[in-house]
Amino acid sequence: MLDSLDRFSPTIWKDSEKLECVSVVPEAPNTASFTFRAPSGALFAYQPGQFLTLEIPAPGEPGGVVHRTYTISSSPSRPRSITITAKAQADSIGTRWMLDNLKPGMQIKAIGAAGLFTNAESKARKYLFISAGSGITPMMSMTTCMWDEGGDLDIVFINCAKRPSEIIFRQRLEQMASRAPGLDLKFVVEEPDLYRPWTGYQGQFNQLMLGLMAPDYLEREVYCCGPEPFMQAVRDALTGLGFDPDNYHQESFGAPVEEEADQPDLDDVVPDDESAAEILFTTSGVTAKVAETDTVLAAARSVGLNIPSGCTFGVCGTCKVKKSSGEVHMVHNGGISEDDIEAGYILACCSNPIGSVEVEV
Repeated sequence: MLDSLDRFSPTIWKDSEKLECVSVVPEAPNTASFTFRAPSGALFAYQPGQFLTLEIPAPGEPGGVVHRTYTISSSPSRPRSITITAKAQADSIGTRWMLDNLKPGMQIKAIGAAGLFTNAESKARKYLFISAGSGITPMMSMTTCMWDEGGDLDIVFINCAKRPSEIIFRQRLEQMASRAPGLDLKFVVEEPDLYRPWTGYQGQFNQLMLGLMAPDYLEREVYCCGPEPFMQAVRDALTGLGFDPDNYHQESFGAPVEEEADQPDLDDVVPDDESAAEILFTTSGVTAKVAETDTVLAAARSVGLNIPSGCTFGVCGTCKVKKSSGEVHMVHNGGISEDDIEAGYILACCSNPIGSVEVEV
């Protein structure tokens, strides 16, 4: 009788026990979800958004193994198994091995769960989840957990991908959204798949898209995960729109944070209306003394100079000018290419001068 009761009172998994792979499900090109169970029948206890560290065979590497961290994409509300979703990059070692070799029945050493990127303790009523690529995994865990717990969801879920076929969990998310109000899905792609029309958002995520997708973004708790340049662009967009940074949380899928002391210092440039800046328009020989919160376009107009402009919020590219020295804080909406930025060009309508700046006008 006691043995029978023990089967219904399992222990909590500890990482001294290896995990057994029970399924491998392809999600997108070079991407799969790997689901594990504890051979002892132990349950998994963790917070949504946390990660596991896997010890992966790696012939040719020191010790013959590599350790890689993967965000848990499953939810603690479903504790009998645990899933990580991994995407292999061009230089992947561990993830490449798993995609090529890990099969149901095989066992693997795991450490964790750990990590601070979770909404488990949040008191927010409204959420904005913004991710790119496999940065969607912690958002999937948090969303599934809230969906399982019931109650009224209020989540705007934004994911950015190269193509529609590379949106991880798309069908699963759409199925969840079709069964519960309050899960608002927004997908952004760089380009459509060949021969398959795309009618959603296309391009680089920017302020304009944010305003259309989540008009009440100022009321939401934001969780962001993806490559660092992507997260920087998200922070810049939010900061430029007056968002409270205390309500912003992020984790790069390349470097998950385990301890509070390891949290990166988000030392973003934020123009200050009490800080003075000076712009020398070198072609005209005119200097404008302005606040950092003034744009280069506004500064030019204040001293009688005309920089051609159109939309005035960083889309059309009409006001592109060459910056010959100094620093500006530019938050554009797609109106300038990375090559132009590398060459020193800025959009005057959405560039704030920091200190002394020289512009060829």
